[in-house]
Order: sequence, then structure tokens, then C-alpha cells
Amino acid sequence: MKVVIVGGVAGGASAAARIRRLDENAQIIVFERTSFISYANCGLPYYVGGVIQNEEDLTLQTPEGFWDRFRVDVRVRHEVTEIHTEKKTVTVCRLETGKVYEESYDKLILSPGAKPTQPNMPGIDNDKIFTLRTVEDTLKIHKFIESEKPKSATVIGGGFIGIEMAENLAELGIKVTLAEYANHLLAPFDFDMACIVHSQLESHGIRLMLNTAVTGFEKNGDSIITKTAGEHNITSDMVLLAIGVTPETELAEKAGLELGIKGSIAVNDKMETSAPDVYAVGDAVEIKHFVTGKKGLISLAGPANKQGRIAADNICGGNSVFSGAQGSSVIKLFDMTAASTGINEFTAKAAGIDWEAVILSPASHAGYYPGSKVMTMKVVYDKASLRLLGAQIVGFDGVDKRIDVLATAIRAGMKATELTELDLAYAPPYSSAKDPVNMAGFMIENIVSGKVKQFHYDQAEELSRDGSVTLLDTRTPVEYGRGHVDGFVNIPVDDLRERLNEIPKDKPVYVMCQSGLRSYLACRILSQNGYDCYNFSGGYGFYHIVKSGEKPSETTYPCGMNKS
Repeated sequence: MKVVIVGGVAGGASAAARIRRLDENAQIIVFERTSFISYANCGLPYYVGGVIQNEEDLTLQTPEGFWDRFRVDVRVRHEVTEIHTEKKTVTVCRLETGKVYEESYDKLILSPGAKPTQPNMPGIDNDKIFTLRTVEDTLKIHKFIESEKPKSATVIGGGFIGIEMAENLAELGIKVTLAEYANHLLAPFDFDMACIVHSQLESHGIRLMLNTAVTGFEKNGDSIITKTAGEHNITSDMVLLAIGVTPETELAEKAGLELGIKGSIAVNDKMETSAPDVYAVGDAVEIKHFVTGKKGLISLAGPANKQGRIAADNICGGNSVFSGAQGSSVIKLFDMTAASTGINEFTAKAAGIDWEAVILSPASHAGYYPGSKVMTMKVVYDKASLRLLGAQIVGFDGVDKRIDVLATAIRAGMKATELTELDLAYAPPYSSAKDPVNMAGFMIENIVSGKVKQFHYDQAEELSRDGSVTLLDTRTPVEYGRGHVDGFVNIPVDDLRERLNEIPKDKPVYVMCQSGLRSYLACRILSQNGYDCYNFSGGYGFYHIVKSGEKPSETTYPCGMNKS
């Protein structure tokens, strides 16, 4: 059996190695257009920033190493220009010489990936505008920074690449402006959670320009001007364009393969395309979203590697299927971490799901053990079925651990209330006896069982201030004095039982504290005394971050015992 693979990065390299492990006699040829194979796309920004210092560390494997270990014939600087599905051949151009030839195949795997989106804008061809996809792109940016020593940079696009590049450029001492078309960074996050990310980046000197549409570029001496629709033009020494990626499927389209959304390659769950014996994997293919069941694009290394393995299994006579991806991701933000899995509330709304969410700010480990740091979690679930839909976490420690637990729970089809039953490892340096994931489950269980009702940050200012409702802040007077939501009166939770006569029983009571715990306790007191009570989700600390953009504190203290 002869297998030809187009593209030698995540999906293609994974498929090649898997085929060899399953079939020692197969002839495997990998064509890669660039000079490198099996390189770490996700590590490219960190080479620019000097975190990864050796160029060799960017490549997980070399053509020579692939041959020595797997006897896979890797041909770099070779571009496949045509696929002939009827006669089962591909046309190949050897880029260094221009020689064109045909190569036959029994099975073909397409792993062309996705290319940075480059809109047709005036001045887009300026040599100070960079994109980041390949090792060559990274080396080009690295060389420019070393030789030209830019003092300022404009990053366009607030996704993973844009933010990682902004961070690494800032760490080099370059003044960075980050422009984003939407009202918040990181599309997998909801606006409220993304506000924590915004404040973190701004606290490290990155200038954010949200709701900003870039319209073109103009040369200005040694600088480049990024023009915007709002006429707030940005002058800098370089520009990094990171507004998203587009599936690179011209080859598949020309061959007549069936295409999916946004021009991606349509495949079934065995990674088979519409052409016999032709498979496709990675960022170029349309996949099923595990949570919504809808077709989508998820450009992440994890799904690409899994798809390569599945295609290889089926080529070698197996029966593997790809059940979909849920977009689990994590990103470093200087000393902070942000992570998500599944869908957010925006996507749930768009899918017509009747959702609910809980927001909590637990400690990364037991508060009495030194070094405990706060994280903010948002867990979204289906009201009717209680199916877990997604989660977002931002914090300084322990974020990756909790997002992986929640990602596993989603994959396992657990109900949101079943998070209470997870038996998670505990020791004071690592967690609490009630892990943050358990705590999310307890909160959901309280809502589902009717022990508490809640309201969210976007409803707080909409509440009437005409006396028809009671607005109650249950923090200490010191906390209340530092800042509070207009109209909320202060009665500390510890004094509440003795001051119930101050609260009318014929009006709904909306209760707030710093994190949501004391206000929950207050709601339990009030509801058992005949009040119609609503707890504020996330607490004043979360509200303040969303409304003011102030960076959250790393340290958390027991509720009601905050240090003054």
C-alpha cells in the first residue's frame, strides 16, 4: 500500500507515524511545502519573544529523523498542485528546481491546514506587515526585530495568536497596541469573563482598541499607519495581522471534492472526503461540534492530531471515528491563565438553548495554606436537561487543572449537578476539600433545587431604584465604603437576623456581596423568613471588574474577613 500525505505538520505527521506503527510494509510519502515538518505552531510566538531560544526546539521532528525512525519519505519544499482522483495521482512541484512530476497513491491524506486571513485592504503589501503561521514566518519576524529594533507594534486580532504575540512583543519592551473588531478579546469567552483578560493585558502596558475596524495601511517614513473606521489611526514600527485563519482548500476545490462551511473540506466521521480513498484532517476540514452537534471549524492542534490518527487507523483497515471536538483551549496571559471548553452563553443563545450559568471566584487551593490565588469560573449548562455546555476560567493558578476536569465532564455527558459527586484529589497545597469544580456543582444544585434564585451583572443596573424592590449589600461596612453599586444599602450578613425589620417583606430582595457566598447565606436567611430573594451571580468583585476594567487581585481571603 502506498500512502501520500499532503502537509507534514500536526495532522499529516501524526497520520504518517500512526500508519507506520500499524503497517510496517506501507510506502509513505509526505509532501510539505515549507522547509520544516512536524513543527510546534503553538510555540512560534514564544520564539519571537525569546522564551524559546533555540530555533531547533520549534521542530519536533526532521525529515532525516522521520526516515530513521519510521522510514517515512518526507519531501520538504515540495508543493502538491493538483489531485487526479480518477487515476489516483497528484502533481508535485519541487520548489527549489521548479521540476514538476506526478506521484501515484493508493490512499491520499490531505492536511493542508489553514492560512492567516489577509483581507484585500489598501497598503496590505507593506513589508512591515507580518502574519504568523510557519517557522519561516517566525524567523522573518525574529530577524526584523533583531535588525530593526522596533519600539512599537500594532497587533490586529484578539484571538490566541494575536494575544500571544502581543504578550511576547511587550515582554521584549515593545509598546503594543492590540486592535480588535469585536467588543471583547477571545471569542470562546463571554464578554464578562473577557473583561478580566482586558484588564490583565492593560495592566502590562498593552493598549487595547476594541470595537475597532481596520480599513487599511499607509507608509509614513520608517513607520506604518494602521487606519481605522473610527479615524483613530495607529502609528507603529510594525504590524502583526492575526484576524483569523481560512481553511487552505484550493487544492481540494480544484479536485472537485465536496466542500463545507467557509470553504472547508467536508468529511465524514472516518475523515473520508467525497472522493474514494481520499482523507482529510486538521484545520482545513469541517467537523462536528461535540456540544451543539452542528458543523463547524476548530483550528486547534489536539483535534488535528486525533484526526490524523483516525484517518491512519481507517486506511490500515480499522474502524475509528471522530466524535467531534469541543474547543478546549488554554492561553498564558503574562502571570495569568485563561481557559475554556465547550460553548459560551453567546453560542448557547444562538443555538436556541435555554441556558443558565453560575459564576464563582474560588481559591486555587486551601486558603490557610500560603500562596492561594483567586480564579473566576463560569459554568454554563442547559436548564432543562442540566447537560453541561461549557466553562470559562481566568486566574493565576490551578486554571488548567479545573478546565480539564470540566472538559472531561462534558465529554462524559455528565449533568451539571453531578459535578458535586466528583472525587477529586485534595491536599492543602493543591486544592480544597470542596474543589472549585465541586463548588460549581453545589451552586447549580442549589439553583435547580430552588434553594436560591440569582440575577446577573447585566441586570443589576436595570433593577428599579423607585423603592419597588429592595437592593441589599451584605458585605462589611469597610468593603461597602470602598465601592458599591448605586442603590444597594448595606446590612452585613452577620447582622442580618437582627435587622430583618428593616427589610420590607412585600418586595423582592436582590442581594450582593463580594463573591456571591455571603449573599447566598443571606438569601437562605431571608427566604426562610418569607422573603422573595435573588442572589447576585459573581459578586461585587466580578461586577467591578466588568464595569471598571480594574485588574483582579491574585489573593483571596475567606468571605467577610478581607484584609483592610
